[in-house]
Amino acid sequence: MWIIYAILAAITAALVIVLTKAGLKNVDPNLAFAIQAILIVVISWAIVSFQGGLEALKKIEQKDWLLLAGAGVATTLSTLFSYKALSMGHASAVTTIERSSLVFAVLLSIIFLKEKVTWQVLVGASLVLCGAVLIALAKTD
Repeated sequence: MWIIYAILAAITAALVIVLTKAGLKNVDPNLAFAIQAILIVVISWAIVSFQGGLEALKKIEQKDWLLLAGAGVATTLSTLFSYKALSMGHASAVTTIERSSLVFAVLLSIIFLKEKVTWQVLVGASLVLCGAVLIALAKTD
């Protein structure tokens, strides 16, 4: 079932890029993200509430709060950087470079989460990086 959610995440992420790029024509990137962030907060908390997950807030440990807060800061910065790049560059190039975060995620997962390295992971990450460079260097004008 996880693969269905992963595919849905990829499709909706692509939709976010296209809609955001189109919406940034006359809107400051930081303001655009602030507008979207309101919806993110409202929809997320509505889902948690609807599913009865508000009680689980009391059970979250301090370490988990800190990790999730760090991830929240990183998410915010990542999105702000992405929106700024989208306001200046081509969506295909920006998104490709941004999605090369997979390579960094693999490296960080190996270092901090002690995940196993296989030849498939190394080759796949290398191909992603090569693809990102090729698309970023492509003449699109």
